[in-house]
Amino acid sequence: MAAKIYSGIKNISVPKLSFIDIPKYEKEVEQYIERLRTISKAQSKDDCVGEIIRFPVADGHAEYMVFSMKPLQLIHIATWDKWQSESAELLTVKRVKEMVQLNKKLEKIFS
Repeated sequence: MAAKIYSGIKNISVPKLSFIDIPKYEKEVEQYIERLRTISKAQSKDDCVGEIIRFPVADGHAEYMVFSMKPLQLIHIATWDKWQSESAELLTVKRVKEMVQLNKKLEKIFS
């Protein structure tokens, strides 16, 4: 079954990009992602919930947070360039699990 993509969670605003104060924006993005993660994990105990998956796009990447595995629901992380992936909605639960496991392995290697 295909993934359902959401643009966010009600009452949690996406930070507004400001080139005047990039460090402040970076901090706001981190806080935004943590709030999404906290809400996501509160509604499910699945290990993949709250994890971010990425798709290469142009000069950056599109980011999505796993909100639910059954049914598969993702939240588009519309920060920085707000890139979106044309294939995100085609993901399956199996593929999301693979992507999350790969990200964890890469984090271990490069941390």
